[in-house]
Amino acid sequence: MITAILVDDDQHLRTGLKALLDRYTNDIAIIGEADSVKTGIAAISKLKPQVIFLDIHLSDGTGFDILEKLSANDGKINAHIIFITAHEQYAVKAFRFSALDFLLKPVDFEELQHTMAKIKEATAKHNNSFEHIDLLLENIRKKVDHYKRIALSTSDGIHLFEVADIIRCEAKVNYTQFFIKNHKPVLISRTLKEYEELLTEHGFERVHQSHLINLAYLKSYIKNDGGYVIMADNSNIPIAQSKKEKLQELIKAL
Repeated sequence: MITAILVDDDQHLRTGLKALLDRYTNDIAIIGEADSVKTGIAAISKLKPQVIFLDIHLSDGTGFDILEKLSANDGKINAHIIFITAHEQYAVKAFRFSALDFLLKPVDFEELQHTMAKIKEATAKHNNSFEHIDLLLENIRKKVDHYKRIALSTSDGIHLFEVADIIRCEAKVNYTQFFIKNHKPVLISRTLKEYEELLTEHGFERVHQSHLINLAYLKSYIKNDGGYVIMADNSNIPIAQSKKEKLQELIKAL
């Protein structure tokens, strides 16, 4: 049985979330609830749950304050964090860069099921590395919108990489394969579209339905054979007809 705590200052949301968990998930035991930063820290420290459902905005602070305090007290956080939030672009972007799970209000039962299935799988495989929580806190502290590191969640755990070391990304149906400098390829169970949204402002360009490239690693643009680029890893990446004009403009600007 996986143990969990709910931290939210909305009693109705906590009641509704418990009902959803009871109805749509198995093996989840709610062992505590809290409605503030102060009570949340106390409950988590005492009960040590495996999962924390954590609202961002609380009556006396934020969910980030709870994580900061727990990290300062214990040196690290040893629980899966699932943020519950309204759609706040800055926070959601920080979660995605940190490979942290989040649920948007009102909570959708299918999203809840998907999130809990991932956590159950990670718990069963003992893939319980929580360095990505430190990455989130690092990004939140800096209060910037241009992150230097990204956490990638794979079947064997969560790995942190410098964004600048990513050469290219390739779509594999509903998965994305990352090709990273001095590292073997990494396969992630998220779509290329999601990473396009995160990485475009970091110098990445979607040049084909299946390819997102880091322009910093572009070696050559070949106009023959329909048009393609040669990357630093010597891969040949096709260019979609609709992307050629923009790519040429970007290359001129480099």
